Amino acid sequence: MDTLIDVAGLNERMAAGQRTVVLDVRWALGDPEGHSHYLKEHIPGAVYVDLPTQLAEPADPGRGRHPLPSPARFQEAARSWGICDGDVVVAYDDAGSTSAARLWWMLRNAGVRTVYLLDGGLAAWRAAGLPVEGGEVQPDAGDVTLAGGGMPVTDADGAADWAGRGVLLDARAAERYRGEVEPVDPRAGHIPGAVSAPTTGNLDDDGRFLPAEKLRERFASLGVDAAAPTAVYCGSGVTASHEIAALEIAGFSAVLFPGSFSQWSNDASRPVATGD
Repeated sequence: MDTLIDVAGLNERMAAGQRTVVLDVRWALGDPEGHSHYLKEHIPGAVYVDLPTQLAEPADPGRGRHPLPSPARFQEAARSWGICDGDVVVAYDDAGSTSAARLWWMLRNAGVRTVYLLDGGLAAWRAAGLPVEGGEVQPDAGDVTLAGGGMPVTDADGAADWAGRGVLLDARAAERYRGEVEPVDPRAGHIPGAVSAPTTGNLDDDGRFLPAEKLRERFASLGVDAAAPTAVYCGSGVTASHEIAALEIAGFSAVLFPGSFSQWSNDASRPVATGD
């Protein structure tokens, strides 16, 4: 399965009239105006996906800031975006796929195998001189049937023991990992034994994923090995999905801790480490 589609590939599909559901997942921590950005301009035909309400349930200290929605709720949302069984789905954002990867991971987990991240996102589309449009796109309802369990996950107990048998990657910014700053969660630092692996290190200066060989070198330098299990967390499970996509491009499989540090740091019984 491919993880990415490039701008040329998406444009060719659209020009040829091949059925493609394009989903705009613009969201960033500290920027609640994703929908406004979408209404101003987006890839023609793209449907807006609201990450906080459609790709997550309300924050819960016991589950984290962005708990995964129930399969039934997610299926309802996917049908509202116009997805039917067998469709090719392309997700993008304007932040190096760091939010679109949440949707990519969730659809993969739900059994959709033909879902791709648009490498470089909206910036790459603009850079290619391709047209954009404004306003809301209201698709016909889809009929996709979603399942679950397509991607491996772990919980807080699993994350606590992970470093003793494999590699636990922390996808947040390095300063949050070290505990120097913490803008949203109750305690600063990281899960003991985790290795700092900021998501931004997966991308080039244009917001595209690094080539597979460069990603392999990066993750190997962090201790990732095909023979040892790898798990990933971030603040709330969003950018950790991006790291899992990057690992897949590099040829590694990885497990997601959905509750991530937002769940971990809310539990006073869980130790928190600081520093490198």
